[in-house]
Order: sequence, then C-alpha cells, then structure tokens
Amino acid sequence: MADVLIAPSILSADFAAMGDAVKNLKKWNADWVHCDVMDGEFVPNITFGMPMVEALRRNTDMFLDVHLMIVKPERYVERFVKAGADLVTFHPEASEDPFGTIEKIKAMGAKAGIVLNPDIPCNVAKDFVSKVDLIMLMGVFPGFGGQKFIPEVMEKISELKEMTKGTDVLVELDGGVTLENAPEMVKRGLDVMVAGNAVFKAADPARAIECLKTGKTSL
Repeated sequence: MADVLIAPSILSADFAAMGDAVKNLKKWNADWVHCDVMDGEFVPNITFGMPMVEALRRNTDMFLDVHLMIVKPERYVERFVKAGADLVTFHPEASEDPFGTIEKIKAMGAKAGIVLNPDIPCNVAKDFVSKVDLIMLMGVFPGFGGQKFIPEVMEKISELKEMTKGTDVLVELDGGVTLENAPEMVKRGLDVMVAGNAVFKAADPARAIECLKTGKTSL
C-alpha cells in the first residue's frame, strides 16, 4: 500500500511568512499545499482569496490543493485556476450548478473535486464519481482550524473507498487529523490527508509528516 499524500493546511502557518512556509513544506517532504478559502458566508470565518494563491504559486512548484468554502464557487473557480490552483474542490450544496462548476475547473486544465461535510451522507457523491478527480471528507464542520475530529467520519473513508473502487478518484480528508487518529485513516486506505496543527505546531514538522504518511503514532 502506497503512503498517504500529506497536504498541510497553509492556514496553520504564519501569515507573515507564507513564502517561507511553503518552502519549508517542500523541505519537510510534504506532498501538496492545502489552501482553505473561506468567505464568511458559507462558513463563519474569512481567510484569503486569489491573491494569496497567486503569491504561494510564485514561491513554490508544489501541488496547490485549493478548497473553496464559499457561496456560488462557480463565480471564482476559473480565477483560482489562473492564480495557480492545481486542484479546486468545493461544496456541491454551495453551488447553483455543481456539474457545470466541475466542467469549468477542468476546462481550465485543473483537477476538480467535491467536499462532503460531516452531516452529508456518502451517497451524495455517487453521481459525481465519474466526473471528479477527488472527493474530500470533512472531519470537522468547516470554518475554523484546530477542531476535534468527528469519529463517525472514519467509517465514511471506507464507504468512499468502496464507492470509488476501480476508478482513479482519490479520497481526501480535511479536519481534526492528529498523529493518534492518522494510522486508522491510513489503514482504511485514505489517499490524501490534510493536516494543519499536526504539522505546523509539531516540534519536528518533517518527522510529523513522515509519521502521518506511514501511519506511525509517535515522533
């Protein structure tokens, strides 16, 4: 079984030193850079937009995984791809035309994915499996970093892996990842793991990433 890809959330980095943060992620052997975009409407918090993604792209050649927690993402997906996003994910319930939004992203040459909140059943993803490159599960309700993982989401990893069997669709999880619960996620076949504090607040971030990738529980 291949190691899970680790996508540290840049939201947990020092905003005054974002260029250094992405350079460090490459040095620490992270795989992707996860960018949480919040609009203060779909979720009760505001983070950053296209200019931040553009600035990150200027400072790294790493894969930029841009998660849109915004109302009507179709208004902005093309601009996020132009800014440097390699993958754009969004919440289908926030869009007036989720399938059209996926087509817009792909037409720009980026990968596309949908995101399921903890209270949304996996069945919602069925119609999207043939259209997307990735399905992301939220391990917490979106809006703020540092929340505790909702244990019921663990079973949904297995459900989605079963649903996507025989396809190239990746399963990603964002929210509440720790060194303690990561091994179970790895065991269930998770493909991409978003980690914020587990990486950026670790005494040895490179070692933390290595442990998360391989399902080890200690530094």
